Amino acid sequence: MALTLLLALNLTGCATVRTLDAAKPDAPVVYAGTRLDWYALNGGCCPMDRFGAEAPRYAGLDLPASALLDTLLLPLSLATALGLSLGVSGGL
Repeated sequence: MALTLLLALNLTGCATVRTLDAAKPDAPVVYAGTRLDWYALNGGCCPMDRFGAEAPRYAGLDLPASALLDTLLLPLSLATALGLSLGVSGGL
C-alpha cells in the first residue's frame, strides 16, 4: 500500500516540490504545497496565478505527503516568509 502511494505521488508530482520550484512573487510560502492541494480540492480555478504551480492531478492523495513535507520544511519557510536570508542556494 505504501509503495503504491509513493508511486502515485511520484507520477503526479508533489505539490510541495512544485511550489518550491515555482519562484512566483507573492506566492504563499508557509505550507504552500498543502494549501495548493486544498485549493485544488475545493475547486480553485487558477493555481498558476495564485501559487505559480499546477496542482497535482490527485490532490487528495498528495495532501498527506505534502502536509508532512511542509511540516518538515516549516522552519525554512517561516524564515523565508519573515524575510530572513539563510544563504541557502541550490538547484540543478
